[in-house]
Amino acid sequence: MLNEKAGNIAGTIWNALNETEGLTAKQIKKATKLVDKDLFLGLGWLLREDKIATSEVEGELFVKLI
Repeated sequence: MLNEKAGNIAGTIWNALNETEGLTAKQIKKATKLVDKDLFLGLGWLLREDKIATSEVEGELFVKLI
């Protein structure tokens, strides 16, 4: 069941990122209305699938699609 939830959350995050050049974690949370634990669950899924790249920009986590 957690796998299905993680996949759904990852899809939500992917959709938010798809129309941008990338977003900070705060911007993703705002766009998707996810709480921290779900946000990081979805980001982990996308990282494992090699769908996103992360970096630190001005002290903030920045995420973009690959």
